[in-house]
Amino acid sequence: MRNFNFNWRVNNLIRTPIVRIIGPDGKDVGVMKLSEALEKSRQEGLDLVEVAPNANPPVVRIVNLGKFRYQEEKKLKKLRKGQKGGDIKELHFSPFIAEADYNVRLSKIKEFLKEGNKVKVVVKFGGRQMGSKQFGYELLKKIFGQLGESITIDMEPKFLGRYLTTIISPRSSMKSSE
Repeated sequence: MRNFNFNWRVNNLIRTPIVRIIGPDGKDVGVMKLSEALEKSRQEGLDLVEVAPNANPPVVRIVNLGKFRYQEEKKLKKLRKGQKGGDIKELHFSPFIAEADYNVRLSKIKEFLKEGNKVKVVVKFGGRQMGSKQFGYELLKKIFGQLGESITIDMEPKFLGRYLTTIISPRSSMKSSE
């Protein structure tokens, strides 16, 4: 389940001779030799963890390693949960779709756009319908007209085999206002 890859240097794996120490209470203890810092952490029964190796001097914390690792994993999970890459949702239409079906799919498109997702609209042509490609373009124009200014067309409608495909996304101003 866990696939976090934390690479902290701990205790004797820390290589720098001088370090800045942050105590178990989160307060700055000061700058001292690594040997003194290790001794201080042993006295408290805790571990010395290098948290900022690129600082000058590197910053180490005196913490319980298990608890520290758990808290860092929680932070990372929370960050990942907060990130939402705009997914691409896909909806299929027929060039001669019934009005009720059209309305249901249009409401789905609006819902996906409100959530901040991109939508791939596909008009699927079958058999003899390939001779009536203009109906697919008219259908997409109708969709674009009903969605109005709330969308940006990322990919102009084009044929890929039997499919007339386009990609739309919500306007950035619409996403931020909701």
